[in-house]
Amino acid sequence: MRERKNGELRKIKITKNYIKQPVASALIEWGNTAVLCAATVEDKVPPYLEGTGKGWVTAEYSMLPASTKTRNPRDISKLKLAGRTAEIQRLIGRSLRAAVDLEKLGERTVTVDCDVLTADGGTRCASITGGYIALALAIKKLLKEGVLQESPMKCAVAAVSVGKVDGEILCDLEYAEDSRAEVDMNVVMTDGGSYVELQGTGEKGLFGDDELKALTRSAKAALRKIFAMQKKVIEND
Repeated sequence: MRERKNGELRKIKITKNYIKQPVASALIEWGNTAVLCAATVEDKVPPYLEGTGKGWVTAEYSMLPASTKTRNPRDISKLKLAGRTAEIQRLIGRSLRAAVDLEKLGERTVTVDCDVLTADGGTRCASITGGYIALALAIKKLLKEGVLQESPMKCAVAAVSVGKVDGEILCDLEYAEDSRAEVDMNVVMTDGGSYVELQGTGEKGLFGDDELKALTRSAKAALRKIFAMQKKVIEND
């Protein structure tokens, strides 16, 4: 039985600069899911952006072998990225780029690595939410050091899962709920209320306009709380 109210988030704890080697990092613990997000900056861009004055923001995602109850083999053991891994890291990259003016970033690349330490549902949402914090902290540091003269950040970005489980609209699905959801959706938004991406699937049934509205309404309410958490972490020195 679900201990939280239908629209209630699991407990979220964010520890910034959890590791010191990258420009910035953030450990996001979201219920029993934990993702370590680290941002590094390089003074180069992909070849097709050279000479354009534009920078690049990208991401990589992986699940540690012991992040799940049964060992999750590393992608390197197959000599290629698993389809799920590739899809999620492209989603994270697209989401983070939505927050940045690439011209103001200049010809440099920010890479955000998202490593899942423990998985209990919502790893991509935690990666986007924590990845944005690592990215914003990295930009804040570049501004402080005088590397950047003005901030390229356009907005905040975060994500949350919602779904229909046993006929009810639930927010922030843990694995046990996600695995039996009739409808499963990940909602990526900006703090201005614009959608970056909607990933919605009728896993075990169909859903109509009324249910879609109820799902996005639940997500928006939760994301307002998440944006407030992000802002507090980033602004507090």
